[in-house]
Amino acid sequence: MKGEKLMKQSKILLESDTNELEIVEFRIDEVDSNGNVLPCYYGVNVAKVREIIRLPQMSRVVNAKPGVEGMIKLRDKVITIINLATVLNKATGDLVADRVVVLEFNNLMVGVLVHSVSRIYRISWKNVEPPAAAVHSDEVTGLVKMDDRIILVLDFEKIVAELCSESALKPLDTLLLHRSESNPERALKTVLVADDSVFIRKTLCSSLRSAGYTVVEAENGAEAWKTIQDTMQKAASDGNLFKDHIQMLITDVEMPQMDGLHLTSLVRKEETLKDLPVAIFSSLASEDNKRKWIGLGANCILTKPDLPKLVDVVDELTA
Repeated sequence: MKGEKLMKQSKILLESDTNELEIVEFRIDEVDSNGNVLPCYYGVNVAKVREIIRLPQMSRVVNAKPGVEGMIKLRDKVITIINLATVLNKATGDLVADRVVVLEFNNLMVGVLVHSVSRIYRISWKNVEPPAAAVHSDEVTGLVKMDDRIILVLDFEKIVAELCSESALKPLDTLLLHRSESNPERALKTVLVADDSVFIRKTLCSSLRSAGYTVVEAENGAEAWKTIQDTMQKAASDGNLFKDHIQMLITDVEMPQMDGLHLTSLVRKEETLKDLPVAIFSSLASEDNKRKWIGLGANCILTKPDLPKLVDVVDELTA
């Protein structure tokens, strides 16, 4: 199951507002106190998957964080291998994880150890629900209810960032935010941020709030769209403009219920919102995707390396 094939299958979904995604389903099983194997199903957006391989010879990493199993050489690259069973606190007994799902996002490539990989499913984001309260895991961003099981969609940005320092998203430091004290106009502007990852949403929102902006948070595109619709109604009833209430939208792409591309498309179809600046913040922002997303109506595309420029971008687009 090679990456090129996977990417071709999902490419159209990243170019339009189909509000669909394809997920690769894999298993990280548990063993109970009686030695019984309990199958556990997980998923990842196929757009993040480079390829799936058998575990080759692996080198251990000295003083590695728990969850970092080692390193392998994959053609011309050395990549970190993450043991998801350890990250998710699984009791796996003698089960052997010998499959590696190679992921590539945020200009970083890592491998994750899993017990097995089953197949690819194409589903609507409407069928991806926010994590239930019973899940109790920051590593889970959504769940998919199949006929006979539940697939948990994992937040690999958070998992990888906590284990690989070079990938970490960090809030802007005080040096980058020194302008906030001398720019009180930011407090008069509101930015709507939609992201299903608590980790990433907190990073973006804390950076903007530290700079002086008022921030409204949404856990997914559907919640953001409802906020926008409610705001349009309020503006109309009060006799003022939408831009008097919300000055910018920043949205992720991958979100339960409604993805960021469909959200962007809905915004651009509303005459009232034609001038609302929209920025897409995504780990899937390849050069090709950037062009497609700008074509959908986004004003700019942001990635992890752009985080230090986040306040500058918002300053410019809300001026």
